[in-house]
Amino acid sequence: MKKIGLIGGMSWESSQVYYSIINEKVREILGGFHSAKCVLESVDFAEIEKLQHQNNWESLNKSMVEAAKNLENAKADIIILCTNTMHLCSPEITKNSNVPFLHIASATGKVIKQEGIKKVLLLGTKFTMEKEFFKDILKEDYGVDVIIPKDEDREIVHTVIYEELVHGKLEASSKENYIRIINNSIANGAQGVILGCTEIPLLIKSKDVDIPVFDTTRIHAESAVEFALQ
Repeated sequence: MKKIGLIGGMSWESSQVYYSIINEKVREILGGFHSAKCVLESVDFAEIEKLQHQNNWESLNKSMVEAAKNLENAKADIIILCTNTMHLCSPEITKNSNVPFLHIASATGKVIKQEGIKKVLLLGTKFTMEKEFFKDILKEDYGVDVIIPKDEDREIVHTVIYEELVHGKLEASSKENYIRIINNSIANGAQGVILGCTEIPLLIKSKDVDIPVFDTTRIHAESAVEFALQ
């Protein structure tokens, strides 16, 4: 079994979900007393969040590269970044590390393509929804078109993530807003919805909406296990 390296802490609530999914999947496949070989490099999210909203991606790149190097030194065989937004730093991580890096958008795109879906709604932080790093991979590598909510709804999605979900708060009114936004996207041709922030699955489940839900946290974590068990 290969060792999985995780860059976590953004937020720790979603990082613990990664750890659970990875070990559950290993036990499901191998049975018995098996659990995953993994190592976690967890950062202080307060520092990351401050730099994000200062738009200081140079410093964020340095932080993520340092985390990746620490995992490389810990003999990780693959690196996964347990957050969607910080995949904006993935080019620097891959450029400065000799360990394979599993991109969350690539793992998600593979699953969407297998389902035969051609158009999806992307929910996440404003960074994820408005920048191209996730959408380009889906379109160019998997032929999947991506739509995002209108301006005011993007603000709602973003605010709920930073003011509630990363603090472990699950508000019924926020869930209603997310469901409304997802349902509105169906009229715009969305055949599925990507939960493109690793905290959103804490709030939205497949049973809550009428189109397929692509939980990037679960997809990413299970893809890492597939690699580790090759």
